Amino acid sequence: MNMYELSRQFWDYAFINPDKVKPHHVAIYFFAIEHCNRLGWKKKFGIPTSMVMEATGIKSYRTYKNHFDELIDYGFFTIIEFSKNQFSSNIIALNFKAKALDKALDKALTKHASKQGESTVSIDKQVYNNTIIQIYNLYPSICPTKKTPTGKSAKDKDKIKSLIDSIGVEKLKSTIEKYVKDCEKGKVYMKNFKTFLNNLPDYDENHVLEEEKDLILNPQYLTYWRHGSIEKDKTYMTVEKYEKTVKKEGYLIDMKRQKVCKN
Repeated sequence: MNMYELSRQFWDYAFINPDKVKPHHVAIYFFAIEHCNRLGWKKKFGIPTSMVMEATGIKSYRTYKNHFDELIDYGFFTIIEFSKNQFSSNIIALNFKAKALDKALDKALTKHASKQGESTVSIDKQVYNNTIIQIYNLYPSICPTKKTPTGKSAKDKDKIKSLIDSIGVEKLKSTIEKYVKDCEKGKVYMKNFKTFLNNLPDYDENHVLEEEKDLILNPQYLTYWRHGSIEKDKTYMTVEKYEKTVKKEGYLIDMKRQKVCKN
């Protein structure tokens, strides 16, 4: 017999008898268990009425006496000797039945845990579906340049799901955003959405959007954007300075295409 077994036995009984077990029963019974534990698990021990009432917050002796007697009737206490009054102790023994009273609580808790797990899965699925919709909405339904439909359909969401599993949410979102921005800036016709998803453009970490690639070139001066950063370095520099800085750091300027390229 230990505290866990006694506690389990009590809650099994409480679960199948909710009309009988009240908060005062719980307070008195678990105080008795604690008191017995501190006495070294004596088989018979005194439980002072005034001490129990003070510890449990029960103000009325009559209320305490009624609930104490009911615990005896329910089979949790065996009375060895009744107290003479509220200032003396009842001598009791804790009863423990090796066989569980009922499996109803075990079944209920298992069922609840199962439903809770199903609820969590449902929430995760909802979040996942919302992510797919967000990515789907990143691609315009109408090409801003051509003013014609981009052929989006519900079937594209299956492909989005597949791409999320293969390359991840952030990379897919970033790829779509960069492509859309490039098309809008360069006034380029956008691909059919299905075609786009089946042939994603390869944007590596050094990718630079169109507005970050344009160079102002003249025979002596040029402007460049450092490492493809969105923050533009608008410093004009001589070709000589370019040779010592930009080129040295691994970047080249394609004079014909007027773009910054990784060396």
